[in-house]
Amino acid sequence: MTSIEQRVTELVEEKLTEKPHLFLVSVKMHSGGKLLILIDGDQGLGVADCAEVSRYVGHQLEEEDAIADAYTLEVSSPGIDTPLTLPRQFQKNIGRQVSIKTTDGGKREGKLLALLTDHVLLEERIKPKGKKAEVVESAIPTDSIIETKVLISFK
Repeated sequence: MTSIEQRVTELVEEKLTEKPHLFLVSVKMHSGGKLLILIDGDQGLGVADCAEVSRYVGHQLEEEDAIADAYTLEVSSPGIDTPLTLPRQFQKNIGRQVSIKTTDGGKREGKLLALLTDHVLLEERIKPKGKKAEVVESAIPTDSIIETKVLISFK
C-alpha cells in the first residue's frame, strides 16, 4: 500500500466512525491519477454517504497538500462484479446466491449460509447424472477460496 493509500485509508476510517453501519472495502491509487475508494454498508449504501466521504477525504487531502499531481477522487460501492473480500461483506450477503472459485480450479454455486472461522457454508443443488437434484450443505475452507461473487438473478 502506498503512503497516499495509507493516508486515505486513515481518513476514510476516521470519517466512518460517525457511521458504524458503513465500512471501507478498499483504497487504490491508479496510474493516471484516479483515486478510487470503495465503501459498503451493512444495509446498503446511499449516494449521500459516498458524497460525505468524498467531501471529507477531498478536503483533508487538499488541506494537507497530500497529492502533488492532479487526481480524480471517486467514492462508490463495490460493483456487482466485484468479489467479496471482507468478512463483513460475506455476512451482509448471507442468504444470497454466490459463485465461488477454488484453488483446485473448481467453481461452486449456491446459497451462502454462513461464514465461519475457517470455512464458508454453502447450500448447493447437486444433480447426479440420471437422478433428481438434491440440496446439500457444503463446507468450503476459506483458505481454498480464490474469489466469491454474488450472483444476480433476473427471474
